[in-house]
Amino acid sequence: MANGSRQAAWEFFGTELKRRREDAGLTQVDLGHRVFVSGGYIGQFEQAIRKPQLDVAKRIDEVLQTDGFFERLWRKLIKDQPYTEYFAHVVELERLATEICEYAPTVVPGLLQTREYAQAVFLAGNPLAADEYIEELLKGRMARTRLLKDATRPVYWVVLHETVLRVQVGGPAVMAHQLDHIAALVRERKALVQVLPFTTGAHPAMGKMMKLMGFEDAPPTVYTEGVFSGSLLDEPAVVRRTQSSYDLIRAAALSSEASLALIESAAEDHRRCASST
Repeated sequence: MANGSRQAAWEFFGTELKRRREDAGLTQVDLGHRVFVSGGYIGQFEQAIRKPQLDVAKRIDEVLQTDGFFERLWRKLIKDQPYTEYFAHVVELERLATEICEYAPTVVPGLLQTREYAQAVFLAGNPLAADEYIEELLKGRMARTRLLKDATRPVYWVVLHETVLRVQVGGPAVMAHQLDHIAALVRERKALVQVLPFTTGAHPAMGKMMKLMGFEDAPPTVYTEGVFSGSLLDEPAVVRRTQSSYDLIRAAALSSEASLALIESAAEDHRRCASST
């Protein structure tokens, strides 16, 4: 399904939600209270500005007694897009965010990946997959990276553990190009990047990626990821605790200038390795 068609389908989702909510005699606030989101969220669903998560779609069906209509439509729309079900909502939120803060302990974050690096990551996780499947994954990943090139891009601040710079994903030539790309984004002031060096030792959230997203008219959200799974969290206490952990990581990381120097030095190390093979 093309992006335009998918957006039209989400608009249909919103139109139906509004119609059936009003038929039930409920305000946006009434429905939001019953499905455990704000009335403002319901309004954003109805305008196709924001997409509900699956559990919310299910609760809407229960409250409006729509016999699974919104769950089925949600599953159809998620199936017809290039992201895994648990990550699709994150992609939508990235587009709405005014600020994204991310910590990456092992792998370059998707928003910063080059095509060659992303391909190596996908092939490592899908060694027997057909080329067509890998290409679909790459299309989705590369579409996400365009977010940082938009005039209305969010403030993007990422902390990379030094491991990310050293592990040769795709080989030394791919890594050199990947780190050059990150350095270029920093120099173009499209991303704020810090490196947490090996010498830091123990630190908060060891081995755990985290993404914090802030919005102009909605509460902040945290995304964390496991093995073939992910969790979106917006409970205020959890968000505050995650923000505190991220602030500690950011404070322990190298300065922006020192981080850029280390990224460029690591790129040169990979380049020398590539030329010697």
